[in-house]
Amino acid sequence: MTMRINTLQSQALAQLAAQRLLNPGIASAAPSTTSAASKIAPVATAVANAPTAKTEATFSTAFKNALTAVSAAQNNATQLQNKVQMGEPGASLEETMIAMQKAQIGFQAALNVRNRMVQAYSDIMNMQV
Repeated sequence: MTMRINTLQSQALAQLAAQRLLNPGIASAAPSTTSAASKIAPVATAVANAPTAKTEATFSTAFKNALTAVSAAQNNATQLQNKVQMGEPGASLEETMIAMQKAQIGFQAALNVRNRMVQAYSDIMNMQV
């Protein structure tokens, strides 16, 4: 039961982080419709109820897992490219192209997350106290 709750908290935190990265004004601006508020409220409640130490470790774990998945997709695409270039039987050009696009999309998403995190860090460091 505790593991399931931690998983749900991890998922809620990942969703909230993704929402904030994709829409930086979400924390300060009031939602324009009730449907947006109803989507955000359960996530915010789950994050608010999560223990702080677990939340930080969970976010770092989720981020590390995402980077590992991007790396694995890139490695898979490279292996498929090599198989096609070597002319191995059973090597599919279509499968290779799809794997390359998946790796590219994953890398672009990871790059955007990194850029948003760097921007958030810069904004925090430039705040007046």
